[in-house]
Amino acid sequence: MVDFSKRFVLFHTEGCHLCEIAQGMVAQESVDYHHKDICDDEQLAEKYGVSIPVFYDSLNNKELFWPFEQNDVQKFIGA
Repeated sequence: MVDFSKRFVLFHTEGCHLCEIAQGMVAQESVDYHHKDICDDEQLAEKYGVSIPVFYDSLNNKELFWPFEQNDVQKFIGA
């Protein structure tokens, strides 16, 4: 189950180099977010398995799929 107590979720998995890059981008924006390993949830693994990292906005039900740049993250969070 995904924790939606925070508006933003970064879907990732262990050992994913692109996910580490995405996490760094999100961290630069000082946005409060939760990160969720898709391997902990069969439905998420099926949905995002080949697409991670994915940055998700639970308030607006929007997804930002990789590849994205820093300015894409800024636009996505409304910075």
